Parts: sequence; structure tokens; C-alpha cells
Amino acid sequence: MFRPSLLCAALALAALPSASLLAQDHDDVTWQSVTQLQQHMDAGKLTSKALVRDDITRIHHIDQSGPTLRSVLELNPDATKIAIALDAKRTASHGPLYGIPVLLKDNIDTGDRMMTTAGSLALLGAPAPDDAAVVARLRKAGAVILGKTNLSEWADFRSSHASSGWTGRGGQTRNPYALDRNPCGSSSGSAVAVAAGLVPVALGTETDGSIICPASMNGIVGIKPTLGLVSRTGIIPISHNQDTAGPMARTVTDAAILLTAMAGSDPHDPATVDADKHATDYTHFLDPNGLRGKRIGVVRQLAGNEPNADRVLDEAIAVMKAQGAIIVDPVTLPHLAELGDPEMTVMLYDFKHDLNAYLANRTGLQVKTLADLIAFDNKEATREMPWFGQDLFEQAQAKGPLTDKAYTDALTKAKQLSGPQGIDAALQANHLDALLSPSWGPAYMTDLVLGDHVVSGNPTIGGASQPAAVAGYPSLTVPAGWAHGLPVGIVFFGAKWSEPTLISIAYGFEQHTHAWHAPKFLATVDSNAYAPVPAQSH
Repeated sequence: MFRPSLLCAALALAALPSASLLAQDHDDVTWQSVTQLQQHMDAGKLTSKALVRDDITRIHHIDQSGPTLRSVLELNPDATKIAIALDAKRTASHGPLYGIPVLLKDNIDTGDRMMTTAGSLALLGAPAPDDAAVVARLRKAGAVILGKTNLSEWADFRSSHASSGWTGRGGQTRNPYALDRNPCGSSSGSAVAVAAGLVPVALGTETDGSIICPASMNGIVGIKPTLGLVSRTGIIPISHNQDTAGPMARTVTDAAILLTAMAGSDPHDPATVDADKHATDYTHFLDPNGLRGKRIGVVRQLAGNEPNADRVLDEAIAVMKAQGAIIVDPVTLPHLAELGDPEMTVMLYDFKHDLNAYLANRTGLQVKTLADLIAFDNKEATREMPWFGQDLFEQAQAKGPLTDKAYTDALTKAKQLSGPQGIDAALQANHLDALLSPSWGPAYMTDLVLGDHVVSGNPTIGGASQPAAVAGYPSLTVPAGWAHGLPVGIVFFGAKWSEPTLISIAYGFEQHTHAWHAPKFLATVDSNAYAPVPAQSH
């Protein structure tokens, strides 16, 4: 069992792999974009096989040893073979993801030799029977499924005192900017793997904050799509009213490329009935002048919790104004304080119903219901519950059917207050294109004893994911600045199906700030180790 400790800098640096593997040179293939990698492959300077092998080498030397990030749970034993086959079939008409390695959060089914476990030892033993619908789309686009990433066990819906990025299967994932800092979650491993240059892009999932928070705290781009734009078939659920998969990448462009491949209707997921009407090639909205003329409202209710986040927000606003955005500051988001209770009620009911339905379709497992999982954890408490328990499991198990009045009332209230009477009302009252706030503050210290020091709405550090998550509306976080060597992001969110607008705004901001920097895998925070580029306001 992994035991955390505060490593001294000398010990951490002594364990690091060679300088070539930790290269900070942005021209190194490790840090290049999907588009740049495709250009190399088209020119015959790189193959998918070589790229896959390079990523596997970095995973062995950086994730499994060296800094020991613990972001990758399992590698696809067939990845190299798949890459070789793709190289042989490469034509001039391939898509942008052809031959590109992609990592998946370990709650996304793959019908291959890899496990899908949500990080739990209870689901080891038999692979999922089929690819999740989104995985099938990625394979069709020519992506190489490289492996599965660590997460917050059960997507952070087992205990209210959990540490993000910890699973019984994989231990504690660590933030690559400062190893004693938390990666946030629940898509912890996906964010860390992208941030650390282990893979160009990865998939995460979000119910509330599970893409936005880890993307922000690891200095990358994350998109939480509109509910129903991306299929959830074959994804271990929390709530069908809020769950969605989404892209995680180092640039807005790569996130847009990945979202384009992911989006679309699925006859097995009723929520996606209108997805084909809205899914598009999101790279068409990568406009360097995307801020010009956009009306963006600042939700100060979601700021004011953490001074570093507030400073970065204000610096970002200055850039946006200089690039022609019309900033409305502040904008009131109605009913914000009323979302928490109905959201939790809905999630507890949904989790029991949705997880039991998912487990019923998994063969070869020793658990078939949430009740079985609770019993398994009690039996395997030494391995599964050394730090925290399963109070959320137990609360969900106590809930009744989805016909209960308590559930239907909570669902109606949550959706109305967050959507039509919340985000929609704020946008319409101020004639806005999008809303803006800090994503979260900088990464907090990992604490397996007391658990996370951050939840959505926690006054100590903030968190802006809840309104869009409850409404099922899109949100996008992008790197915006730094605090003591730790990345800090801002989040744009807006109306249902407004991904094109959010991508255009975020890309325009990114192109005039270039806030991203590669991590240095420091043992602890050292502000002098990073020299962030000042925001460009011209």
C-alpha cells in the first residue's frame, strides 16, 4: 500500500530519469500538438509505432518510476501492434487523430484485454464486453487506445472524505508541478498524463468538476460538453442527469480535435438524440480573434474564495478587454446557493439505479450490485479503505426507486434553478455569449488522512463547476496564470450546445496569453523554478 511522504528535493531529483525524458524543450516531440505530430508522420519523420513506443517509455520512466506520478493504471498490450497496422494503412485522407495515442479514464469500457474498474479492486478479473460508444468513435478515427488512467476511486463518489486521485488499485496520483500537491479529480490520471507529456490527449469524465478541476490544477485544457453531446454508453456511471465524457489536452486546438471525434448521437443513449444536429468540426471555431466583440459576464459569486485565483482572473479580464471582448462585471447567477442539496439528492438516487444497471451488463465480476460493492469493501477494508470509508455508497444504497417524490422534486428543482432560471437567465438578462470565473485555486496539498481540501463551493478555495454540471451545459477551462509555480485556470461556461462559442473564446484567449509551461516534477513548490510568461495584452 502506498504511504505518502514529503520527499526532500534531493531525494526526488535523484530518482528522476534522464534529462531527455524530462526535456522542457517545446520542440521536443513530447510536447508537440496533435497537428504537429500528424505533420511529422505525413512527412515520414515519425510513425505511430515510434510515437506509441516513446509514450510507453516515458510512462515507464516517469509515471511508474522517477517522479512516480501513478497516473496510468494499465497499458494496452496491443497498442504497438495497433500502431503498426495503422502505419501500414496510412493514406493522405486520414483524420487528425489517426495514429495518435490516447489514454482513457478507467471508468470507460474497452472491449479488449484491459480492465475497466473505476479504480476499484472489486471490478478486476474480467474486461468489459464491448468498447464504450465513445471509444468506438476514437478507434474509427484512427486513435491508438494506449491505456487506462488512474482516477478518484468510483469517480469520487464513494466517500465524502476521499483524497482525489487515490484508488485501491493504483494508489495516489501526484501533481507533476509539485509532487506533494494533489491533482484534483476525479479525472486525475488523465489530466496528469497529459500535463506530464506522457500522451498528447486523454479522455476524462465529469459529473461535477471531474474534468474542470484536474485540468485546471494540472495546467491543461478541459472541456465538459453539453449533456448528450457525447455518448455515455459503456461508461461507469454516477448520474445520467449529469455524467459526460470530455477531452483533456494541452491546447484548445487538441481539445477541439478530440471533441470532434467524440461527439455524436448513439441509439443506446437517449440523451444523445439531438447530438448529431449539434456535433460539428470544432476546429472551425479556432479563431485567434475569438474574443473580439464577445460579451462575457464575470460571475463574482464564484470568485472571492482564493486570492491567487482572483488575481489570475483579473489579469485574464485585462487581456480579454485588450482583445476586444466586452466584459460585464459583475453578473449575478441566480439561485447559485440553492443547487447543492437537490444535486446531491439526485446523485445519490441516480448512483444506485445507474450503477446497478451498469453492473448487470458486466460478466465475470464478483459484484453485481451496489450492495455487493459495499460488502466487498468491508471485506477488503485493509486494501480498499485504509484512509477513508464509503459513506456515499451507504447513503445511495438507502435510497429508493427513481419514482420517489423526493427524487423527482429534487431533479426538477436542480434542473430549473441551474438552467432556465440560472445560467440561461444570466445570459439573457445581460445579452451575454458566455460566463466567466476562476476554475479553481492552485493545487492543494495531498492529505490522505483528512481528504481533499477542496470541493465545489468550498469557501477555502472555490470551484466553479457546479452550475454548468447540474444544468448539463458546457464548460471549458484553460490555463490562465500561475501562483507559486502552480498553474491556475479560468473557466468559461454558457448555454446548452454553446461549445463552438466557448472554444472560440478560449482559443482567442490562449493565443494571446500562452500561459502553459511544462512541469518540472519538483518535490514541493518552488516559485523560482518557473518563469511564467507575462500575459500579452496587445
